[in-house]
Amino acid sequence: MTAKEQAEMCETLGFVGGGQMAEALIKGLLSKKLLKPGRITASDLSEDRRNHLKESFGINIISENKEAVTGSEIVILAVKPHVMSTVLEDIGPVVSSNHIVVSIAAGITIHFLEKRLPKGTRVVRVMPNTPALVQAGAAALCKGTAASQGDLDIVRRILEAVGKAVVVPEALMDAVTGLSGSGPAYVFTFIEGLIDAGVREGLPRTVAQELVVQTVLGAVLMCQNSEKHPAELTAMVTSPGGTTVAGLHVLERAALRGILSDAVRAATERSRELGG
Repeated sequence: MTAKEQAEMCETLGFVGGGQMAEALIKGLLSKKLLKPGRITASDLSEDRRNHLKESFGINIISENKEAVTGSEIVILAVKPHVMSTVLEDIGPVVSSNHIVVSIAAGITIHFLEKRLPKGTRVVRVMPNTPALVQAGAAALCKGTAASQGDLDIVRRILEAVGKAVVVPEALMDAVTGLSGSGPAYVFTFIEGLIDAGVREGLPRTVAQELVVQTVLGAVLMCQNSEKHPAELTAMVTSPGGTTVAGLHVLERAALRGILSDAVRAATERSRELGG
């Protein structure tokens, strides 16, 4: 499908909330030429934020959420979970079956959305992550009871403007939140820990950071571009009785895998709590 055909399937797009994730999607859509700035509208409570989006991208900026809905075919709810109920109450009177309503709020279920919007609203739930800011995001999506496969395809193309997107059953969305939604923070913490370890061994911090970031990037690219399992890639680095196996022994003794598993489970459970 050509960019022109994709754009025709998504003629007007409105963001309720103009934060970092909204900005990432706007940037991706414009850079991929899937939409022109004049077809994108965003509302936000912050005047500074509205001005930033206007100056950066030339899109339509308004202060009222209802206006972002009435002028758009696809509405992306880019607000925090704790204000979602208030936002839905505000926009509900102007939402119709002509809209596709997309939520990117962690933990907010399709049932929660459909209960507060007019019957027949075409709802799609999405869990993106922050690497969308550099067009390397990982997102999952699922559709509500009134949404069609075509609606899901349109939303998936929007998400693919900033990375990769997969369709999952809603029952797995909290696990997605705990894994890829929160995952960047786990990786950043791992990177910070490796940098500190390099400094402890005498490396200047700037050198340690450059080495660690490039090492992580290289390892990720090997996982992405190789057909080998991560365990096979680990074996490629691990010589019998060598330095790597000594380091891996410490990680296994500290139960790194178990710690990661517990972190993902804690985030997953918190996502469930946010959804009530």
